[in-house]
Amino acid sequence: MFSATTVTSTEQRIGQALDELFEKRGAEAADTRIVLSAEPYLDTAGEALRRRIFLTRGEGGENLCLRPDFTIPVCMRHVAQGADLPKRYSYRGLVFRQRADGPGEFVQAGIEDLGEDNRATADARALADSLAGLEACGVDLDRLDVILGDQGLFEAVLRALGLPEGWQRRLIRTFGDERALEKALDALSKGAEDILSDLDPQLIELARDREEGALTRLIRMRMEDAGLPPHSGRSPGEVASRLIEKVAVAEARLGADALSTLEAFLAIDCSLAEAGERLGEVAGPAGLDLGRAMTVFETRNLALQAASVDLNRVRYRAAFGRPIDYYTGLVFEARLKGASDTLAGGGRYDRLLTMLGADRPIPAVGFSLWLDRIGHCLDKGEGAQ
Repeated sequence: MFSATTVTSTEQRIGQALDELFEKRGAEAADTRIVLSAEPYLDTAGEALRRRIFLTRGEGGENLCLRPDFTIPVCMRHVAQGADLPKRYSYRGLVFRQRADGPGEFVQAGIEDLGEDNRATADARALADSLAGLEACGVDLDRLDVILGDQGLFEAVLRALGLPEGWQRRLIRTFGDERALEKALDALSKGAEDILSDLDPQLIELARDREEGALTRLIRMRMEDAGLPPHSGRSPGEVASRLIEKVAVAEARLGADALSTLEAFLAIDCSLAEAGERLGEVAGPAGLDLGRAMTVFETRNLALQAASVDLNRVRYRAAFGRPIDYYTGLVFEARLKGASDTLAGGGRYDRLLTMLGADRPIPAVGFSLWLDRIGHCLDKGEGAQ
């Protein structure tokens, strides 16, 4: 199904149905190039996607790649054109990724929703439209598991626990990777002084006391003694700042109570309708103030209900994330019950457009449909209506 060389009647039907749906949803079709600069992906997408990219070199030595997704090129196109906001873009076409379980080229379709200030409405619309897209393809929604996570809520829990910023960033990078998260939590519970074993004790002591000025002067002196020329790398101030953070991370401990609270949060796995109550049961006794993140979560649930999404049919998993670095809040996937392959997935990525050159922050959320997997399920009769 959905190969690059042949087009079946089923593919034509699904393509037409999605085109009609996207037009009804007010999404403008966006054309993007197949051969793209690789730098935006290398800088923003994260290791899980980077290692699957088909890379090549241009005549000028620049890094190029075959289009591995539509989100980044659609966003870059918007920034280059300076289009008005809010704006919704749709796409349907080939993407290219190295995969162990299928061909390296396949078709995706979806919508990118840019500049909608009412984030709850936009989030709800993305999830509702992805389900409508699956239904338009012929998938029976009763046969799906729909899983929702919230990176913003995870980050709020880390802040409320008072973790050093370096540890917060480290844990955030593992969000959605269960094995990496478990390893990081184990290190946080035991400490990791061994990473400081090769450092001068005098530097460690100044970093521990956060004496940034004295540390900067000592590092500058050591660099001059070593004959390192100015501008040979990071400045002494930058080295001092990073060393202070490194020492704080290495010596941080998560006490038994705080670790238990974080583990209880990550263990939450319930219907979205129950999630607010479950979150309260974890945050309340621990005295965690989740502030705006909790308000965002509850407001989005109201918006989902207004968009006719049944909260009882969506599963909230506090530890659920998607392995792409640019996500910032809502993340979700839809799969056949008991299956692991994603049929639809998406999330919020509020920082991406400024990273791609926008002159101001632009809220954004989107989703993709994996048409090859959808077609395979329909061929086998596994997800058909």
